[in-house]
Amino acid sequence: MDKNDYGTVTASGKAEPEKEIAKDGSICGFDSLHSLLQSSLSPQIFQEVSRLLLGLNCAKALETLALPEPAKALSSKHDFDLQAFSFQAENESLREPRIVRVGIIQNSIALPTITPLLDQKRAIFQKLTPIIEAAGTSGVNVLCLQEAWMMPFAFCTREKKWCEFAEPIDGESTQFLQDFAGKYNMVIISPILERDLKHGETIWNTAVIIGNHGNIIGKHRKNHIPRVGDFNESTYYMEGNTGHPVFETAYGKIAVNICYGRHHPLNWLAFGLNGAEIVFNPSATVGELSEPMWPIEARNAAIANSYFVCSINRVGTEIFPNPFTSGDGKPEHSDFGHFYGSSHISAPDSSCTPSLSRHRDGLMISDMDLNLCRQLKDKWGFRMTARYEMYSDLLARYLKPDFEPQVIPDPLLHKN
Repeated sequence: MDKNDYGTVTASGKAEPEKEIAKDGSICGFDSLHSLLQSSLSPQIFQEVSRLLLGLNCAKALETLALPEPAKALSSKHDFDLQAFSFQAENESLREPRIVRVGIIQNSIALPTITPLLDQKRAIFQKLTPIIEAAGTSGVNVLCLQEAWMMPFAFCTREKKWCEFAEPIDGESTQFLQDFAGKYNMVIISPILERDLKHGETIWNTAVIIGNHGNIIGKHRKNHIPRVGDFNESTYYMEGNTGHPVFETAYGKIAVNICYGRHHPLNWLAFGLNGAEIVFNPSATVGELSEPMWPIEARNAAIANSYFVCSINRVGTEIFPNPFTSGDGKPEHSDFGHFYGSSHISAPDSSCTPSLSRHRDGLMISDMDLNLCRQLKDKWGFRMTARYEMYSDLLARYLKPDFEPQVIPDPLLHKN
């Protein structure tokens, strides 16, 4: 790999100007940091770098997973990134392995945002069909889509016309996915913009949990709503009211920590206290704002709470018809920035998969032995050594108007 005056050499060996690479959304012409390093380093050095960046699962590098030819053919035909890995657990004497196959999908929108809204939604349905089919033919047990997958992430604009995408829990998007759930015996997590018809048509950011028989198990509404940068989401919906539910499915206990909730450690903790074994984090976030945080927060949550975390982020740059501002003094603009994809899966033993592409649609598939959750609880004893009564006392006092922080000053600090 060489660089010339025009910029960085791409995977094909062709030099491209830096501005084209930035617009493309790739990392110096590569899908991901992992693929860049693999191309740039010798196999021996790359192996050691991967150990440091991705960790070890049961004292060895994460194993890749063989997928059926029909899934690979769909990936090739429809040009989406397809990766698969397997998280192991130690063999136990009294429990059989509890292996669950999970899939996560990242995608860009299918049509420009100026096209009729129904056409946009139906085009996304069409675009996702082969990716969902690839998951189904690969034997995925639990599949999760990205936040508000059935629409552009228009919550930067503050324009209320985008509310037309909102639909009831049993609406068109749910019905579309119910067919796949029944066909492939697959639990599907569908994060949508919900319209609550029974409560004044209030709008929520909601994840619908569809059972492997096509039934609706339940829903969870986004707990934390961002008010940062262009994320003007409270124009459309407020904080959720469903608590921290864990859904017991045919394939294990799952929970959904929607997008901005990943910045709140107590949100992660609450799902763990309720017994989650896999927590999905469907998101929509852009590079300038959060990319350095992206590989850290979910992995830390998986470690601290002894469960698997599946992180999903959409891809692409979505251009909206009318420029907008966000009260931060910056010039008006017509897009959020680049949604950087990079979806990945983290395990409680600190190992994680490489990321999906930074700029292409993708499907990540992973086998995970849920026995690993209890094995790490036994190893580290985080639940046993936690001081919940101490935290509870502090939080109870903190919520009172007359709260005083426990600060002990140096008596010499303000002495003349």
